[in-house]
Amino acid sequence: METFWILLEQIGLFVIYILVGIILVKTRVLSQDTLETISRFVIKLALPVMIFANTIGGVDRDTLFQSAAILAYTVLMYILTFSVGRGLAVLFRLKGDRANVYNALAMFGNIGFMGIPIITSIYPENGMLYISVFTIIDQLTLWTVGVKLTTPSGQGKFNPRKLVNPSTVAIVLAVLFVMTGARMPALPETALQKIGATATPLAMIYLGGVFACMDIRRYIRFKEFYGIAVLKMLLFPLVFYRILGLFPMTAEIRLTMTLLTAMPSMSTIVMMAKSSGSEGDYAMGGIFITTVCSLITLPAVCWMLS
Repeated sequence: METFWILLEQIGLFVIYILVGIILVKTRVLSQDTLETISRFVIKLALPVMIFANTIGGVDRDTLFQSAAILAYTVLMYILTFSVGRGLAVLFRLKGDRANVYNALAMFGNIGFMGIPIITSIYPENGMLYISVFTIIDQLTLWTVGVKLTTPSGQGKFNPRKLVNPSTVAIVLAVLFVMTGARMPALPETALQKIGATATPLAMIYLGGVFACMDIRRYIRFKEFYGIAVLKMLLFPLVFYRILGLFPMTAEIRLTMTLLTAMPSMSTIVMMAKSSGSEGDYAMGGIFITTVCSLITLPAVCWMLS
């Protein structure tokens, strides 16, 4: 039950940050331009720094080797979530680019902005390691399958250069530090930790600001978004937890992988869809509905597993 209350506390913080973002936009302290600046800061600096600093600060080489099996579990997870997304698209009779973007929304969860603070709060010693190993497959899948799904039909091509981004660089550097046993001096390590600590608050403030700029009533009526919330974010994690029980693993890894499947849709999908000209506004609606629903489904999943 302790895990449930830790998660509930994190959900409460998310709500506060989102409300702050809404208030700042409504009072014109923030505009759409400044929101995009915040987004770039989080994605290109704060989030990668958080991954790097938290990993080198609490992980040793033996623990890294013991967690390598997470790579296989992550592959299994994405095969299953892709199938769930495809099935839901057929169920709700979605076609073309909209069906593909919807599949991406169902497949990819908001690991960076919500998954990391939740898992590292529950498992402060090893949580960041599990996330880092998971992110290796996550980024590979996002910039291959994700690009294909969020690009207009017939245009999606894999670009290996997109795999080189601040997050993947942070993961590689962190793994090198752990493998070699290298340590950073105390002062810069503390500075990096403080910079990384800004990632989640700023990311959720950004989402709140984006929600404040949306015509929310337009997206509430899209039933397929609630399909993601019920099937992928609520029922699927419970089934996946049972599936993982068939494999030898620690209780920490099993719960971590399960909670990651319960995250709402990844906000990066919106950026990818908009940049390629494929259903960006529709993707934003999916982010809003699944994020709001996650305030209920995440505690519900954790409660049932507890």
